[in-house]
Amino acid sequence: MKEGMARMSNKPLLVIVGAGPGVSAGIARKFGSKGFRVVLLSRTEASLQHSLEELRQMNIESYGVTADASEPDSVKTAFTQIRNLYGAADVFVYNAAHIVPGDALSLTEQQLIDDLKVNTVGALTSAQQVIPDMVEMKRGALFFTGGGIALNPNPQYASLSIGKAAVRSLALSLAETLEPHGIYVGQVLIADHVQQGTYYDPDRIADVYWELYNNRDRKEYLYKE
Repeated sequence: MKEGMARMSNKPLLVIVGAGPGVSAGIARKFGSKGFRVVLLSRTEASLQHSLEELRQMNIESYGVTADASEPDSVKTAFTQIRNLYGAADVFVYNAAHIVPGDALSLTEQQLIDDLKVNTVGALTSAQQVIPDMVEMKRGALFFTGGGIALNPNPQYASLSIGKAAVRSLALSLAETLEPHGIYVGQVLIADHVQQGTYYDPDRIADVYWELYNNRDRKEYLYKE
């Protein structure tokens, strides 16, 4: 299907911010196999094309847009393009994160600010681009990929721990705000490193997202072995 025709599709639309080979790829495969069109946002064109090639080999209708989650204008431009080409998102996933090791003593103010732009602020900016259409449609789902460190900070990843705690709070706030509009907001707090062939395999984690999407009975899910 040509991109210009994509918006005419009756298939639901999944948009993932922070596309890569891990959790986002698993989610894209899962929802794509269930009949969703998939739009991936990534900062790098090379990563984007690799992800799209995999999906297209599985006959999943997929498209890509480059955007920097740390730059609000970049995010807004990308979502305007997505809406114009493919229509309103039915499911939104924020999977972007800036992972920088370091304890709180070595963390600088500027590093924390820069990391929060991706880990938390980008999540708000991105979500705000899809929420108006979902409110109008009176349906939709938003997901935020969280971490167990939102509950139990890792002192060696102080900045990421702060960011995941903040995005958890954002997701819970949005869940309460959007529930009256028929919109589901959920998050999966992943408690360890994602790795294929383990309990934390991306496809196993993606099954949780699909379960939450269908059941809509939990605002957060601690994925822990």
